[in-house]
Amino acid sequence: MSGLPMVLEPTRLQEMLDIAPFHQWLGLKIQSCSEDGLELTMPWRAEIISNPVLGAAHGGVLAALIDLTGLYTLLMLGTRAKATADLRVDYHRPATAGPLVARGQVIKIGRQISVAEARIFGPDDKLLASGRGAYIC
Repeated sequence: MSGLPMVLEPTRLQEMLDIAPFHQWLGLKIQSCSEDGLELTMPWRAEIISNPVLGAAHGGVLAALIDLTGLYTLLMLGTRAKATADLRVDYHRPATAGPLVARGQVIKIGRQISVAEARIFGPDDKLLASGRGAYIC
């Protein structure tokens, strides 16, 4: 993604992110925006635990974080991404503590479909999940 100009400032991107009640509930915060990518954080919440024995987060929450990170990475660059056409998620280890950090990068900006990837890290900076989304523009 390096070399692509950033169009939206972090404060504007955060305002867009905060419009959706689900994003507010997740507590998503823009940490950094640059030509190299986007970084979001999500605080740990007991409500996201789906396996109380392990204390692990539900995979759907991690998938949503990958999806949103990809989408907002594209929006940051001024694309008109509107909806997810395809999403692939790989789970590498259980997410058992937070905050969670998601880092996104653009793979391709297209007229009809754009692609971004995201990685989620735990507080120890270990990779928890990764994925790639294709978004309708």
